[in-house]
Amino acid sequence: MAEKKAPVAVVCFGDSLTWGFNPVDKSRYGHDVRWTRRLQMELGTDYYVIEEGVNGRTTVFEDPTRGDKNGLAHLATVRKTHMPIDVLVIMLGSNDLQDRFNMSAEAIGLAMGRVLYEATRATDDVEGRAPKVLLMAPPPLGDFSGLEYEGLYSNAHGGAQSRRLAEVYARLAEQYGTAFLDVGKHMNASPVDAIHFEAAPQANLAKVIANEVRALAGI
Repeated sequence: MAEKKAPVAVVCFGDSLTWGFNPVDKSRYGHDVRWTRRLQMELGTDYYVIEEGVNGRTTVFEDPTRGDKNGLAHLATVRKTHMPIDVLVIMLGSNDLQDRFNMSAEAIGLAMGRVLYEATRATDDVEGRAPKVLLMAPPPLGDFSGLEYEGLYSNAHGGAQSRRLAEVYARLAEQYGTAFLDVGKHMNASPVDAIHFEAAPQANLAKVIANEVRALAGI
């Protein structure tokens, strides 16, 4: 009897948009809502989707008030924890847009470049092969006027730079040989807090991501 083929391992690495933050009450969306779990439903049993989202995670910065949010520092452990990884889905950048970091879209792109450099390398482990990578640009931020996060983000800086991030990430994907998805073409930030995802559009987003993952996996 032939040995059953292992499922394709898909790791989704990101921030609260990957974790499943509900902007209405700050809880976590359920398995039937968040796009990562919907992605598993779309892909089926030939794939194994692993959620690695952390609220507040940045590309390369430590959060001066909350700490332990540096995505680059987390990535090595995540890769070793889940190896061998076939497809690595990365969506970061929204937290880098906070006013306290004062980062332009190009500067965030340089930071993301460091993440992609590490993501696309093989590690020194037997099963530490380089994964296929899907880089996703988060949707542009909404209007923060009168909202809770107005003290962390401003429309003049974070909002403006967020609208340029997809173009920067698209160039990065070409440079590092990864796939690219502009999430802003498929859904918007919630008007509730101008950052996070509404529940309903996540099902369609999962379908779009599933197509990208299948193409990378060659299945």
